[in-house]
Amino acid sequence: MNEQACTTILVGKKATIDGSTMIARNDDTFLPLTPQRFIMQPAVHGRQEIWRSTQNGFEAPLPADGYRATMTPNVDVEGLGYFGESSINEKNVAMSATESVYGNPLALAHDPFVEDGLAEDSLQSMVAPFIDSAREGVLYLGKLIKKYGSPEGNGVLFADKDEVWYMEIVTGHHWAATKIPDDAYAIAANQVAQDYIDFNDPQNYLWSEGLQEFVEKYHLNPDKSTFNFRKIFGTDNEKDRHYNTPRVWYGQRCFNPEIEQDPQSSDLPFICRSKRLLKVEDLTYILASHYNETKYDPLGHGSQADKLKFRPISLNRTQNSHVLQIRNDVPAKNAALMWICFGVPTFTPYVPFYTNATDTDPSWSQTPLDYDITSAYWMYRTLSMLTESHYTQFIQKNRDYLIQTREVLHRLLSEVDNGVADLNGEEATTYLTKQNYQIVAKMRELTMKAIADCITGGLELSKLTFDMDKNL
Repeated sequence: MNEQACTTILVGKKATIDGSTMIARNDDTFLPLTPQRFIMQPAVHGRQEIWRSTQNGFEAPLPADGYRATMTPNVDVEGLGYFGESSINEKNVAMSATESVYGNPLALAHDPFVEDGLAEDSLQSMVAPFIDSAREGVLYLGKLIKKYGSPEGNGVLFADKDEVWYMEIVTGHHWAATKIPDDAYAIAANQVAQDYIDFNDPQNYLWSEGLQEFVEKYHLNPDKSTFNFRKIFGTDNEKDRHYNTPRVWYGQRCFNPEIEQDPQSSDLPFICRSKRLLKVEDLTYILASHYNETKYDPLGHGSQADKLKFRPISLNRTQNSHVLQIRNDVPAKNAALMWICFGVPTFTPYVPFYTNATDTDPSWSQTPLDYDITSAYWMYRTLSMLTESHYTQFIQKNRDYLIQTREVLHRLLSEVDNGVADLNGEEATTYLTKQNYQIVAKMRELTMKAIADCITGGLELSKLTFDMDKNL
């Protein structure tokens, strides 16, 4: 199917600065340009419809009723598949799918992938509009995997205002999920990430029917006394140590700088606790990072060998980076925020959207396949390309722009939260929809100015120049 390479972060509500739950992910593809759009999928009632994948032949009936939910699908659905990728539904349940993971051949020999099963391109649409909580999301998807099977390994993120869950589907029908402790965080990067599953604690762990028996029957557990899901179902090879584990190492290094770890270690912990409380910008820093301030930074000053040693987190082929935040310090009507970056995260901002809305700005929802700077996707990718093309000359201007946008966005969010305080029901939804448009407009103003600064500055950097006596 689709070997996408993503990076995932999950944070419990007591580990954040404001009591939010947060799930975040970079959606990476093999191509530097895979246009995405951000849409509001309306609620449905009494429909009769079959979901059909354009990629692997999967088909399944959709439930008659479904909640309103955001989606960030591909523009080229026929060619590349739908891939809803990231959602918050009207019940304030967040979901992001998927983190591609790779099971080992010993496990897959006895429960192989199902070629026409439920894959990433269909998964978000088959689950997100139909769940009322994060836990229910895990159980709901688990039932679908039991019925239809999976054609690939996938990690799936769920969150509501109280709980954060990470679920990994590792064979055709087997999976496990861990509730991230309220005071903890977890980072995953294209490897099976969960470690110890406690089958005596169904409040904090969930698993597929017959998982223990399957592992015992086929002698899959290399540990003598514990059930380490990563060791049983995951991979541990040279590719992992250059492509996957260094990304987890860097994220944990940012959140726990006091802990010394090897970037190529096969035993980095899954559940971690930071000494400080985390905010949205901490997550976006990691998603936008490239081993900043280490010798492995491809934009840094290390040796050529070190700069090329590890796969960075932010890439030019990151098509959709997002933080899905469910806040607990405001009412439910304005609690859910979807922070979206459609440019290269290193150089472009995360724009927040209230998900209690009825539609999305056309510059985000009507992305064309071909270049058009009036589209948000193409505008932010333009800024990304211009900044990197003259990195040394433009990076400080870009940093100033990103700092400015963060200040402006937080001020706007505070104003909107105050403005919606006395509104309820459809009146609140209408207000938040309108405010999303205003946020988009302000960001377009700031971003087009940043693009203009790059273009005018770049015109002065041409090598086709010659020092002349101004009197000649």
